[in-house]
Amino acid sequence: MIEIDNVHKSFGALDVVKGVSLTVNKGEVVSIIGGSGSGKSTLLMCINGLEPIQGGQIRVDGTEVHAPGTNLNKLRQKIGIVFQQWNAFPHLTVLENVMLAPRKVLGKSREEAEEIAVRQLTHVGLGDKLKVFPSKLSGGQQQRMAIARALAMSPDYMLFDEATSALDPQLVGEVLDTMRMLAAEGMTMVLVTHEIRFARDVSDRVAFFRNGRIHEIGSPEQVIGAPQLPETADFLKSVN
Repeated sequence: MIEIDNVHKSFGALDVVKGVSLTVNKGEVVSIIGGSGSGKSTLLMCINGLEPIQGGQIRVDGTEVHAPGTNLNKLRQKIGIVFQQWNAFPHLTVLENVMLAPRKVLGKSREEAEEIAVRQLTHVGLGDKLKVFPSKLSGGQQQRMAIARALAMSPDYMLFDEATSALDPQLVGEVLDTMRMLAAEGMTMVLVTHEIRFARDVSDRVAFFRNGRIHEIGSPEQVIGAPQLPETADFLKSVN
């Protein structure tokens, strides 16, 4: 599980995450919603050790992420992360992009890495794009390639940071369908998303962030369907 205990994160004098506590259980899908600047994406960076924290603890399967002796490179093999921008290597084919981490990080042979990459690209619907360069893919296809690249590391957890926000509206659905498939397969996922209907459909719980804190958390039926707090209701009205 992922355990977040009273975490504080600041950038200089700016407090961004203010005492957040959250537990994500194995096989659970938790969606984080909220306005810009509320600390959602920053929390994901802290879970993956990409940003240091100023207080509290984050544990992944009992390992404290920010402890001095933690091997972050090894820990990150458990935690796939997909950002708004996919950042592929333009001079490598789709297949070569997805093969790279299994070869360089996991030490797989070229044959093993290729088998993994083909399997994951086929899994996300890109089995016919193996020899194509990323520039020839649509935005939705590029983001699905990024998902395959994360899955190629066989992570136990997947973090999605507004994975569809940089896409044209007509391309959003294909990426959400891939994420929906992973949820149905039992992947443990933490999603920062502005796709409220999607969050309602796939999540076990939804957390509404406001001013660096979890303002309301519960089932999608409660938080999205019948919010208890006026700030949550106001936010949902603004995005709908």
